[in-house]
Amino acid sequence: MQVSALVLAAAVSGAPAVDDSPAKPGEWGFRPEAGGVTLVTPPGFAWRPVAGAVSYDVSCSRQADFGAVGYAADGIEWNVHCPSRVFEPGVWYWRYRARSKDGEASSWSQVRKFTVAESATAMPLPDRAALAARIPDAHPRLFLRPEDLGELRRRAREDLQSLYTGLKAECDKLVERPPPTAEPPKYPADMERGSDPWRSIWWGNRTYTIAALNGAATLAFTRLLDGNRAYGELARRLLLECAQWDPRGATGYRYNDEAGMPYAYYFSRTYTFLHDFLSNEEREICRGVMAVRGEEMYRHLCPRHLWNPYASHSNRAWHFLGEVGIAFHGEIPEADQWAWFAANVFACVYPVWCDEDGGWHEGSSYWSSYISRFTWWADVMKAAMGIDAYDKPYFSSIGYYAMVLQPPGTQGGGFGDLCAKRTSASNRQLMSVLAGQAGNGHWQWYVLAHGEPQQTGGYVGFVRGALPPVEPRPPLDLPSSRCFQGTGQAMLNSNLLDAADNVQVIFKSSPFGTQSHGYESQNAFLLYAFGERLFIRTGYRDSYGSAHHREWMWQTKSVNSITVNGKGQQGHSQSAVGRIGSFVTTGEFDFVEGEGAAAYGGALRRFTRRILFAKPDVVLLHDLLEAPEPATFEWWLHAPVEMTVAGQGDIRVVNGKAACQAAFLWPEGLEISQTDRFDTPPRPRIKLVEYHLTARTPGKQEAVQFVTVLRPHPSAESLVGEARLQAVEGGFGVTVPVGSGGELCVLLRGSGERVSGLGMETDADVLALVRDAGGQPLRRFAATSGVLSR
Repeated sequence: MQVSALVLAAAVSGAPAVDDSPAKPGEWGFRPEAGGVTLVTPPGFAWRPVAGAVSYDVSCSRQADFGAVGYAADGIEWNVHCPSRVFEPGVWYWRYRARSKDGEASSWSQVRKFTVAESATAMPLPDRAALAARIPDAHPRLFLRPEDLGELRRRAREDLQSLYTGLKAECDKLVERPPPTAEPPKYPADMERGSDPWRSIWWGNRTYTIAALNGAATLAFTRLLDGNRAYGELARRLLLECAQWDPRGATGYRYNDEAGMPYAYYFSRTYTFLHDFLSNEEREICRGVMAVRGEEMYRHLCPRHLWNPYASHSNRAWHFLGEVGIAFHGEIPEADQWAWFAANVFACVYPVWCDEDGGWHEGSSYWSSYISRFTWWADVMKAAMGIDAYDKPYFSSIGYYAMVLQPPGTQGGGFGDLCAKRTSASNRQLMSVLAGQAGNGHWQWYVLAHGEPQQTGGYVGFVRGALPPVEPRPPLDLPSSRCFQGTGQAMLNSNLLDAADNVQVIFKSSPFGTQSHGYESQNAFLLYAFGERLFIRTGYRDSYGSAHHREWMWQTKSVNSITVNGKGQQGHSQSAVGRIGSFVTTGEFDFVEGEGAAAYGGALRRFTRRILFAKPDVVLLHDLLEAPEPATFEWWLHAPVEMTVAGQGDIRVVNGKAACQAAFLWPEGLEISQTDRFDTPPRPRIKLVEYHLTARTPGKQEAVQFVTVLRPHPSAESLVGEARLQAVEGGFGVTVPVGSGGELCVLLRGSGERVSGLGMETDADVLALVRDAGGQPLRRFAATSGVLSR
């Protein structure tokens, strides 16, 4: 009633009314979060947009009652703001209000408390005028500044000569065989969207555009180094002929953003590299084209992206618009607005698919794709604006995601679209860039573990070649396992140095739900061992949103998780959320716990999955499920090759150098079945065979617990003994043979307060003890819900 009264009063007075309701799925949320700790100073502020507002005020104080204001800003255009000065470490409070076009102010929002960490990195954002003043008035402006040219020309004759020679060879090929520049076609009216012929035009227009305009940018940049007039003439011809394309036609951003985005940034790069070679009339033609294209991008992105930033393509479009803004600074009236918008996105609303500790919800394939292109913006932003992306906490640790997800030699890229067959070598080029830009020795070691650093190539590679060398540093000082809690993924490894000697469990329970390209269900796991994939996520994306993609890959039955009455979690939904509630890692043991019941749309009250990894021999899963009414439960297990089933306690998979036994120790009487069929197969051009096993409870019940033991081992070796389970007071006791006559003893707490058995007792969720062949204790480990370490 109080909120309604405030809204009514605001409506009567004409003042806008703030809305402090919590963020909904798909919304960025109030930042800094109430009670949160920020690792950058100042933080980037964000709040819910207010209807009818034309500007905002922000106020910050060290006192909850705002007795003394420590920072204030007014006239803020958007619902985000990053101050131009640092905040001192310690507790702060913030609030905002909105103003109407007549200047009437809303009431202040609720007060939110946050803490600036003692170790926070200083990243103030200069105000708009100061930031624009940093951009050079002269050209070039992208990747380098006019004052950098002399040094780069010198180095092209000396230490960067091999890179320069490569650029010349590329330009000579373009001169010999220039790319076509006829405007590409639109889709026929009767063509089915998403069909293979549609895809051919959709993606074909992208590659066609890149060939023409990146070719032009390469010619224009190389001319800057050596003055080759032939390169400049061809670059100008390509640029001006592409300028004749309809800006809202086949390569328009809204018509086909996969063609429209590269048009925008490659056109802008060519323009700034070629600026001195163009006549005033030719420059005006270019400005006219990019005024239309840039404004179309801006109107699509701003202000929507500042509060609803989870549209996948928008998370690269914003920094491509930033390149356009910098290239045409002072030449297109709106260009400075585009650059300012991009700077605010970076400061306040990026990156979105993770938190500050790393990871990437959409998976390693999209991480590689999007971050590779973001590194262009990191170069551009540093050169033009003096802002170092690697000062931001996420980017200061970004490369560790690849290192723990795919130790050198790993086959398989974890969860996410297009990740199934990625190898660790797939990361070499991006990690080469990240190591060079950040100067990180661990990341450089990872690169060298796959061979020499992989150059970016082209003019971007030439500019990056001027970076200082990085000394490699083996990850001997790093934990082998890591939890990316914000992304809801944990990577458990026995060895970071070499996948051939590593056993890895990847676990997902994500607050991002199953949206976008991170569609796999919650509480799913993967098992890789000795460089091979053993238990996997299944399917192959034949086309985004195809029947196979929607009806198999977006469904729980495609991953190693659990269905209820044959039905899984909400597919491809922001609401199908999970949460990692506990993670502990040591040299000998890892433990992770996820909760996934919320993803089932009311079909479950509880789905807690606990995973204990006794490195490297045993992976023990304990699942606790509760439904509102009696149900059957199906435990899914998938492999790239057929599994041999001797009973629920002896299911085996062998793939190359790796093998694993899976034993369903509890409940008894499971109905086991296996098939190599997809309910909805991929399109005929995709040839894929994978195996899907279900272990179904024999009857309906409201609550069930599963206890499952996985024993990975080299396929050339044989397992000794078998895993055993006994019901004990308060839970289960499990014993598994390990080592040379040793034994792993584990207590799993069920619904009681304590569990006792096997000569042990605990109130922890898991208690593990390794005994040698003589029964003497060697290693002990305990873990409880709610304990999180990174």
